[in-house]
Amino acid sequence: MPAHESLPPFEFAYPGPLRDRLVAAVLSGAKTTTTGLVADYEHAGDPLPRAGDRYRVPGSDGRSVAVIEVTDVRVLRLADVDLRHAVDEGEGHGTVAGWRADHDGFWHGPKMREALGDPAFTVGDDTMVVAERFRIVERL
Repeated sequence: MPAHESLPPFEFAYPGPLRDRLVAAVLSGAKTTTTGLVADYEHAGDPLPRAGDRYRVPGSDGRSVAVIEVTDVRVLRLADVDLRHAVDEGEGHGTVAGWRADHDGFWHGPKMREALGDPAFTVGDDTMVVAERFRIVERL
């Protein structure tokens, strides 16, 4: 088994068109940050990431395409996400408001609500998020 396969997966969104776009942005270097919900980590029983953690990045087909290393982690209120972080997510957002609207839609979607076990889950300004910065260590 290749060494990278022993790393935990870092799954951007859910398999499908959004994951494909996000993984392509990672591979192109346009995406160097990502944002997750503290509630998602807690519900899954997963520890929060730390600088230095490494993950393999699977595409929608499950095949690993890269290894990334977390370089910075901030836990903050959703309302405190800054423009640099939003732009560095590589999804073409030029404003925090545009970034927020896209993320609110994803987090309020049925797949996220199902993953959290809460069909009425919502986010607000005080929702705690994990803002990560990462770099590609290896393309596979």
